[in-house]
Amino acid sequence: PPEGPSKKKSRKHQRFMERRALLEQKGLLSPHRRLGSQAPVAGPEAGSMLTKTGGTTAPCGRKIPKPKQVASPSLSPSASPDSIARHHSVLLSQGNGSSKGVRMSSPLLRPRKYVAIDCEMVGTGPQGRLSELARCSVVNYEGDVIYDKYILPELPIVDYRTRWSGITKQHMKSAIPFKAAQAEILKILKDKIVVGHAIHNDFQALKYFHPKDRTRDTSRIPVLNQRAGLPVRASVSLKSLARHLLQKKIQVGCKGHSSVEDAQTAMELYRLVEVQWETELAHSLPPRPPSPVIDPTTDSSHYMDDRYWPTDLMSSSL
Repeated sequence: PPEGPSKKKSRKHQRFMERRALLEQKGLLSPHRRLGSQAPVAGPEAGSMLTKTGGTTAPCGRKIPKPKQVASPSLSPSASPDSIARHHSVLLSQGNGSSKGVRMSSPLLRPRKYVAIDCEMVGTGPQGRLSELARCSVVNYEGDVIYDKYILPELPIVDYRTRWSGITKQHMKSAIPFKAAQAEILKILKDKIVVGHAIHNDFQALKYFHPKDRTRDTSRIPVLNQRAGLPVRASVSLKSLARHLLQKKIQVGCKGHSSVEDAQTAMELYRLVEVQWETELAHSLPPRPPSPVIDPTTDSSHYMDDRYWPTDLMSSSL
């Protein structure tokens, strides 16, 4: 058989190995470990040695220390079992969700991936009928405030709606422009699972759309209504759910709502039924397609193509 293609492939492989060695020398690529490069241990010595991960050895009979388990820094020492029983919803946010069943990973699956939001609006436009954002509060999984600012609407305020919003003219003195607030808030919400009550209103005020599989609306959780002894399909207010399920009174008095308190309450309600609701969602939401990952090293001919190599290496060496 002709040896032309074989010789060409051999030269190509030789170029590949030379360039790999060059990259290793310049510190741009970790040293290549060849299989079988470690000398085999034969005879009686083989029984007295144990191979550990990474190619190092230890005498048999000498206990190899196990790596210490490091607790997640985002979990408090007093976290309840429910709060650390993180489940597939995080996997959904990472593109690994499956509608065929719940996939559990580690028992500590980043509560920092969860936030709750609540917004207060004021009236602008003709007769103040247009709702615009005037305050936004965001809390983390534990209910700690990570964002709370007053926001100046893009149009002049006609109705402060103080009875419900709690916003007054005085608050607007320290308010920041809508565009600046929007940029700050969306940066927080990016790649997060966002909890809220009738959350579509908050997103509308932010002029933003959050992915459905990363949104948890406590006004649309049948499990919550069921626990509260209310009609499963009914749209129940946050105030009513808080009273029935948390024995908590919110939105009382004539000074308006507190967006911080409402966000914290929504997160409390979510955590109350989190495991059960996420299990049900796992069977109803379609799987999120994984992001394509391209690794040139998996294909040697692709990897050896000149256009994938830094120009300074090409000119300085080969």
